[in-house]
Amino acid sequence: MRTAIIGAGIGGLTTAFYLLRDRPEDEVHVFEAEPIPGGTMRTDTIDGFRFEAGGNGFLTNKPDSLKLVEDTGANDLLLPSSDLARKRYIFTDRLHRLPEAPGPFLGTKLISWPAKLRMAGELFVPKRTEKGEETLQEFGYRRVGKEFTDVFLDAMTAGIYATTPDKVSVNAAFPLVVRLEQEHGGLFRGMLARRKKQAGPGGILMSFKGGVGSFLEHLRTVIPAQWHLGEAVTEIAREGEGYRVRAGDFDEPFDRVVVSTQAHAAAQMLRPLDTELAGRLADIEYSPVAVVGFGWRELDHPMDGFGLLTTTSAGLPILGVLWDSSIFPDRAPEGAKSVRVMLGGQRNPELVDQDEAGLIATAREGLRLTMGVDKAPDVTFVQRWDRGIPSYRRGHIARVDALFAYLQRYPGLYLGGNAYRGIAMNDCVRNGRELAEQLAQDSA
Repeated sequence: MRTAIIGAGIGGLTTAFYLLRDRPEDEVHVFEAEPIPGGTMRTDTIDGFRFEAGGNGFLTNKPDSLKLVEDTGANDLLLPSSDLARKRYIFTDRLHRLPEAPGPFLGTKLISWPAKLRMAGELFVPKRTEKGEETLQEFGYRRVGKEFTDVFLDAMTAGIYATTPDKVSVNAAFPLVVRLEQEHGGLFRGMLARRKKQAGPGGILMSFKGGVGSFLEHLRTVIPAQWHLGEAVTEIAREGEGYRVRAGDFDEPFDRVVVSTQAHAAAQMLRPLDTELAGRLADIEYSPVAVVGFGWRELDHPMDGFGLLTTTSAGLPILGVLWDSSIFPDRAPEGAKSVRVMLGGQRNPELVDQDEAGLIATAREGLRLTMGVDKAPDVTFVQRWDRGIPSYRRGHIARVDALFAYLQRYPGLYLGGNAYRGIAMNDCVRNGRELAEQLAQDSA
């Protein structure tokens, strides 16, 4: 069986690894437009500072990524986050410590006392009976109140999806909270029930020594595929019972094809095959994001935490700041400090269109306003993602279900990646592994 896997992000690599583990007799080709595997998961090292171009790791509250690490023999690469990472902040009119327990929550000035009482009243809010998707804003206003939503949920959505609560489907982006309401009648009841069932501490943030790029490079060494790095696939055509893949001078047939790229890239290569399929893929939107990293040999700021997120009402030019050297000390040389500033998203998509100097200036202004840091950095890193994070807007689940139903017209053609059912590393690994299991089953 000859299989082409297009896209060497974490999802595509997971599919390739598990498929070849279960079917070592198969011939698997991995195509990636960039010269290195990883997709948005890439680590750049500049004068001893390590900057992540995208995500910086995964949470251990789900088993998927840990299992992939174990199965690929990469346990020695694991790097747990510092205890400082438990401390997080939200910037509204000033910096506030994010409360982690009932006591600090009662004392926080992030929201007013009436808003705290409204949130406590969530226990008496009836379970939703209507069908269909809600936005996170609709869900939040209904269950925990406007003020809590406009502060806590707004900041959280900016940090995860680079969007705002009114533009994201709670069912697609945060399915757990929907299940808590449906299964337990409310969020508080659901969280208490889960806490009773869970044994031991919750998950922690985990990364890799040398950055996430070290793990992606490790995957390349343990996947016995034929690699086509730096070769962008331009077309996938039907040929008999299989498909023909074209990438530069490469033009060969395959029994089946897995397209594990961003949805818009999948649309381009599949348009000659089926314009309707391409149109459905192109309909999946993305939030533009820019990542600006700064490193200082010396900086007089404690950076005693994970970082900060901002709210829409704060009117700031940045979404948040990750205090990288506090989260994972190996991200900066001994005694040095580093951060990454996120800007753009659905709040201010036009900011991502700035040139590099503009992005740096905007990020530095964000640091000055939120952290009081105005010192020029010794090292700078810039990564622009015109299409950074899939935007799971209302109706996303129905659109994806219809897309995959339409895909059944093409046996042997599969879709993977983070555009459909989860953007976190754990989600991508789980979906990639399940896709490999489906491929193995379809081969039987």
